[in-house]
Amino acid sequence: MGVPPVTVWRSSMVRERLRHGSPGLLMLPLVLLLVAVPIRVWVVGIRTAQSGESAWFYFLGAILLFIAWVITLRGFFVVGPNQAQVLQLFGAYAGTAKTPGLRWANPFYTHKKISQRVRNFESSHLKVNDAEGNPIEIAAVVVWRVVETAEAVFEVDDYENYVRVQSEAALRNAATSYPYDTHEDGVVSLRGSTAIVADHLKQEVQQRLQKAGVEAIEMRISHLAYAPEIAASMLQRQQAGAIIAARQRIVEGAVGMVEMALQMLSQKGLVHLDEERKAAMVSNLLVVLCGERAAQPVLNTGTIHQ
Repeated sequence: MGVPPVTVWRSSMVRERLRHGSPGLLMLPLVLLLVAVPIRVWVVGIRTAQSGESAWFYFLGAILLFIAWVITLRGFFVVGPNQAQVLQLFGAYAGTAKTPGLRWANPFYTHKKISQRVRNFESSHLKVNDAEGNPIEIAAVVVWRVVETAEAVFEVDDYENYVRVQSEAALRNAATSYPYDTHEDGVVSLRGSTAIVADHLKQEVQQRLQKAGVEAIEMRISHLAYAPEIAASMLQRQQAGAIIAARQRIVEGAVGMVEMALQMLSQKGLVHLDEERKAAMVSNLLVVLCGERAAQPVLNTGTIHQ
């Protein structure tokens, strides 16, 4: 049985390994003292030349030792808080230094500074179709940081641009999975279920950014609106849907109140109503409870049947 492609890809990735180097404050006095060696050799060469002997090898040695000392100085580098230095030796990945402060490592290492601080950006306003096919405009704020420096440097060409492009792709894909709005209970929508949508967005973008060594801390919608060409008509539809939903709630509540009133009158025996009077009472109560305006009371000065 062959190895799955995902396993092969993961095994070929460059994984981060720590190489902090030596403490720079301990190495600095030693390196500064080493400059005395080429100076001493140069002085010996001068004295040898003054005595009439050949001293060219002293001068050559002093020059070579001074060059070696200058190269040694290149081994010093600084790591700031929440920063890392990716070290390479002639193109090969050597390790990552994360310990803050002055450090010293192989002077032939090349250094690439990577910030591991929390960063954020707002995506551009994307025009997409929601789950019902309505064109909408949507944007999101993405909070992220680098956690695997080797993957961020070697697995993608430009990890900052990669984060931006993949975040917008994840936002576009998630926006097509939900309707813009809904009045039904239990249905997730972009406008009414912000927490659920934000969690979906975070998981979606994290799957895309994992190969770049980036952690998606948070992703939330910052802009949501219907496209300008349908905004007016969708606003009317939204208002009509809201009115219908409100009326439905009012009727359900009114029916429950009428049922409770009839039940309490029957239990306490205050009034005995026949079916016709019950129907009239139900009609009057529904008109009072469901009407948009306050009901005008009418006093009956006669009997209950007049």
